[in-house]
Amino acid sequence: MKSLRYLFRIGHGPSSSHTMGPRRAAEKYIKKHPDAHRFQVTLYGSLAATGKGHLTDVAILEVLGAKRTEICWHPEITPNFHPNGMCFECVDEQGQTSNPWIVYSVGGGALRMEDQEIADVPDLYELDHLSDIARWCDARGMNYWQYVEACEGKEIWDYLAEVWQVMREAVERGLQTEGVLPGGLHLKRKAPHYYVKAMGYSPNLQTRGLVFAYALAVSEENASGGRVVTAPTCGSSGVLPGVLYHIQQSRHFPDIRILHALATAGLVGNVAKTRGSISGAEAGCQAEVGVACAMASAAANYVFGGSLAATEYAAEMGLEHHLGMTCDPICGLVQIPCIERNAHAAARALDANIYATLAEGVHRVSFDKTVEVMRQTGLDIPSLYRETSEGGLAKEMSILDKDFGKFTI
Repeated sequence: MKSLRYLFRIGHGPSSSHTMGPRRAAEKYIKKHPDAHRFQVTLYGSLAATGKGHLTDVAILEVLGAKRTEICWHPEITPNFHPNGMCFECVDEQGQTSNPWIVYSVGGGALRMEDQEIADVPDLYELDHLSDIARWCDARGMNYWQYVEACEGKEIWDYLAEVWQVMREAVERGLQTEGVLPGGLHLKRKAPHYYVKAMGYSPNLQTRGLVFAYALAVSEENASGGRVVTAPTCGSSGVLPGVLYHIQQSRHFPDIRILHALATAGLVGNVAKTRGSISGAEAGCQAEVGVACAMASAAANYVFGGSLAATEYAAEMGLEHHLGMTCDPICGLVQIPCIERNAHAAARALDANIYATLAEGVHRVSFDKTVEVMRQTGLDIPSLYRETSEGGLAKEMSILDKDFGKFTI
């Protein structure tokens, strides 16, 4: 497995696969062909189907230049290797194309070609099953975060400190920003109002209201193109910071314990990414919000002193109960149902932590097995339910009213 730097990417929303990945691809292509007369970029599959809502074209044009770049959309062509395919080409003065480069945005901002991954960080982890990692830790009397440190070195804490700072800033910006999110849904920001209302509730209700507010804050920042951290993706970036921010604010844990929780969450996400998927276009929302919930569940369980087995169980539960979740964004925007799903997954992560603690980590289905089931389920889900806006809520809402400006949200 690769460094957590490859999983926790700092960048701007609204989508790691549809915005961050294409932007990185454009940067790499123009670096190789800086003197090209013009460019042509062809988008396939899910990138073409929901790219306009995800600002894919905007991300590419900001790098290559709007005046010398033509973007072609082919949602009807789904590449066999991955649904998020792109082809970059140079165009000369006579209109002839050359130097084609086919690349895929596979989730979390990562890029792949069919024969190799385009990585800016090395493979550092020998083990890629959480059960094997748990045995490694148990034999040495260590926690999951100590395995991360053993593989990455102590310098990983400086990076995770930066990650946590960006996460906190996203929460706090989101809590302070009112208004309407960009896009045709005219969706009103809810985080500030949820926060104010939650502060007036009794302690039991306040906990839920606050974790909702914190997760909403980050998700709304992401939807508006704000600076967030992929955890494991932009579309699911509100779950982990929502949970950890709430825990630190309410229990006053020091930053170092939160960083150890981030490392624990990152390990869980890394296993899911390596053995399964974190791409909504490839495996549905179970691969994004489901994995995010697993990460947050494991992080919460570690923070509250969970054993290796309890932390693994919390992660398994967070993913298992999102199996089969479709990716059906209305208008191709990372707003409905994405934002609410982040808030609910954050609450479910807290529940998974408590449930796993009460069970003392005793369970039958392993996290590794659930990751495998998630991967196979993703392959079985029809493509119209995998980030194409052709099925589920996206289809039903378009049938009800094609003019989304008339919606009362």
